[in-house]
Amino acid sequence: MPDATGKLNFYVPRKKRPFDVSRLAFILLGLGLFFWLLLLEPLPDAVDPAGRHFPLSREGKAAIALFLLAGTWWIFEVIPVGVTSLTIGVIQAVFLIRPAKAAFNDFMDPSVLFIFGSLVIGMAFTKVGLTKRLAYKMLTIVGERTSMIYLGCFLVTAALTHLMAHTAVAATMFPILMAIYTLYGEGNKPTRFGKGLFIGMAFVAGAGSMVTLLGAARGAVAIGFFNDIVSRDISFFELSYYMLPVGWLLVLLCWVLMMIVFRPEKARIPGLREKARRLYREAGPLSRREIFVGLVVLAVILTLSLKSFVPAIASVDKSSIVLLSTIIFFLFKILTVKELEDMPWNIILLFAGAMSIGFCLWDTGAASWLAINWLAMFEEANWFLFVMAMSFFVMIMTNFIMNVAAIAISLPVALVIAPYLGVAPEVILFASLTVSACPFLLLVGAAPNAIAYDSRQFTAGQFFMVGIPGSLLLMAVVALAVAIIWPFMNMPVTSGAAP
Repeated sequence: MPDATGKLNFYVPRKKRPFDVSRLAFILLGLGLFFWLLLLEPLPDAVDPAGRHFPLSREGKAAIALFLLAGTWWIFEVIPVGVTSLTIGVIQAVFLIRPAKAAFNDFMDPSVLFIFGSLVIGMAFTKVGLTKRLAYKMLTIVGERTSMIYLGCFLVTAALTHLMAHTAVAATMFPILMAIYTLYGEGNKPTRFGKGLFIGMAFVAGAGSMVTLLGAARGAVAIGFFNDIVSRDISFFELSYYMLPVGWLLVLLCWVLMMIVFRPEKARIPGLREKARRLYREAGPLSRREIFVGLVVLAVILTLSLKSFVPAIASVDKSSIVLLSTIIFFLFKILTVKELEDMPWNIILLFAGAMSIGFCLWDTGAASWLAINWLAMFEEANWFLFVMAMSFFVMIMTNFIMNVAAIAISLPVALVIAPYLGVAPEVILFASLTVSACPFLLLVGAAPNAIAYDSRQFTAGQFFMVGIPGSLLLMAVVALAVAIIWPFMNMPVTSGAAP
């Protein structure tokens, strides 16, 4: 029809978005699992080898139901992962699983604030230009072959986790990898190379962190439990002696896995080494701001490392040390309010929700009930099968809840059952530490997973799918360590006490 000016206007109907049936199906699946278990009749008690009964309370059953809902929504990403985390807190409060104060206090747990501070360090690196400088230097060393870029990035990531917490390493490496990825020449769009680069970084951050007590808190917690139950201490160097070959074998296998699953579209990036050298030269000498940020971060790393050796600072929380650097960066105007507004809050909420569901399973007794029921199934099994079953349980649990909690609920039960099967306690400890370092299935399993996700190179579902062969490799390495590597290194794996 003609309008007021006499021109003809043609109405073009707006295209309707296709209805996302699969998204609705997974939303309903999560809700269905939640209400099915919530309304189910009370489940039988768990019974440990000593005959003690562990009933599953209404709150515990509801916590497992919430665990299923959150896992489904996280894997299939039906809503933003951070919003799923908020749902965890809301459901705990609405369905009276835990008081709202307890459910939401976990969102500001010191571990969550440690991640926040680690991300700020990465932002400071990027702001002053250290990120690009380090990326260019790395590329001049590893060259133009994308397979070697993978390997070089993974080796540096794993090596750093021997000296500092894997969360801080991931936050530091993330902007460096982003700078490297921009030179791949595909803009910001997802590619196989991008997926392999960032997922591989998350995987090797976990694998490397098992080698020393500095890589994560799980080692110190597990050794504490071990000492309380077995009355034997494990030294810093004894742990590293047994974990070094296993950790580095996993690092190399993760590189092979990324090359198979995410073989880069380009075998080489012609001219990359020369371009990196030119850009490094153009960056000029280190600026005062770069030196300042580098010294602050070095001080943080040294302080976190010395916590394990200096009694005077052993009780200082690691989060406060990292957050002190955040305050310094803002005091000296390295960062401004703009960087604070640009924080990846979706990632921070993701990990906050993981803390909340972990504490929920712990506080309600649901985690202990699950551990006792699972391990009791293998109390008359062959010793090797028992160790592998225990390892499998810790691996699955550490993908959903804190690895510290996964160890805390399973290690005491496993150490009680072990003597009946003739299993040495040392192999229980080290197998648990190996699998708890490598939550390859879910983003919420570890902070490096969540940090890598911020690259927008992959979805939660894609991470889960590559995590399946990754987890199978992990279990194969544990089996190899238990059967061959650790016995060869003179670790006792059987106690000779089996009937």
